Amino acid sequence: MKPKPHVAVVGAGAFGGWTALHLFERGARVTLLDAWGPGNSRASSGGETRIMRGTYGPDQPYTRLAARALKLWAKYERRWKRQFLHRVGVLWMASSRDDGFERGSLAMLREAEIKFQELSTPEMKKRWPQINFTGVRWGIYEPECGYLDARVSCQAVVDAFVAGGGTYRQIAVSADGLEHTPLRHLTLSDGSRLKADYFVFACGPWLGQLFPETVGDLIRSTKQDIFFFGPPAGDSRFTDEHLPVWGDHGKRFFYGIPGSDRRGFKVADDTRGPAFDPTSSERVVSQTTLKRIREYVASRFPAMKDAPLIETRVCQYEQTSDSNFILDRHPRMDNVWLLGGGSGHGFKHGPALGEMIAKLILNAGEADAVWRLSRFRKKKNQ
Repeated sequence: MKPKPHVAVVGAGAFGGWTALHLFERGARVTLLDAWGPGNSRASSGGETRIMRGTYGPDQPYTRLAARALKLWAKYERRWKRQFLHRVGVLWMASSRDDGFERGSLAMLREAEIKFQELSTPEMKKRWPQINFTGVRWGIYEPECGYLDARVSCQAVVDAFVAGGGTYRQIAVSADGLEHTPLRHLTLSDGSRLKADYFVFACGPWLGQLFPETVGDLIRSTKQDIFFFGPPAGDSRFTDEHLPVWGDHGKRFFYGIPGSDRRGFKVADDTRGPAFDPTSSERVVSQTTLKRIREYVASRFPAMKDAPLIETRVCQYEQTSDSNFILDRHPRMDNVWLLGGGSGHGFKHGPALGEMIAKLILNAGEADAVWRLSRFRKKKNQ
């Protein structure tokens, strides 16, 4: 009998955790490692919630990937008898300035068979009177999308992986020797070594630090401030019972998640923030950003104008220059895979991405060109 390949997966977030689980389910022996644990507060997969949506603009692979992820989230929810995806809907408000993103999304949504409705401004006003739709020409509503429990689902994936027989260790990996070919083992923070046949590095904003020659500054970590506001007492209009997740394309791109699990009304500016060290930087929100968010909330949700700020969070995007993922083999080592560059939109795709990578590793496949490292070399040479 052919021995099972041993795969070491570094990083237990949305990319790494799901990859480890799918590899294990396909017969590999898998060891999953994470320095601070699944969904920890430093990780790009930390925090409480993430948006699940299919609207992504024209000519991109993410709407199809989201469609597959929707099916897999439902599959594992049934299997584990738990809910992670709250299908409260997602509303995209198309600005009178430029609606190319929304307009270009329609064909992709149809092709991927993600249900959606095109709504006029009067239709939106009637359905959600708590929103001021000034400057909004029309909208896209995705009724089967919504928001995901982030930290909780990361832990659930690892729990299922371990319950099935996978090995998980909370331990750090040293960068020493990772770019020296061939890679046969990892050096761990306790001084031990871990040997494996294949290595998957799904390290989010730390990927460039572990692979400075191959990745380096291809991934830039940016500071992203998140704000939670408290609605008036007894007012349920701004909870997920009466309001969908929303994305608002105007002069800037704001997005939000209605109040859930008593955590308040979540609002953020998607504009990329300043450079941020995910390990050592202190997570204190910017007062300038808070002022901008308050002005936006007062305009778009008038009844929330004087709502108190009840919670804040600083997370980070692990941003590539084109906002596409990095999913590729190391250029000098066929047994090493690099996964990263979630760029603020990767979490939702975790189940589908993990499934895809597991198949590529075990079947010696090649990632789609849009995600390969070679795209950066081509741009540099142009």
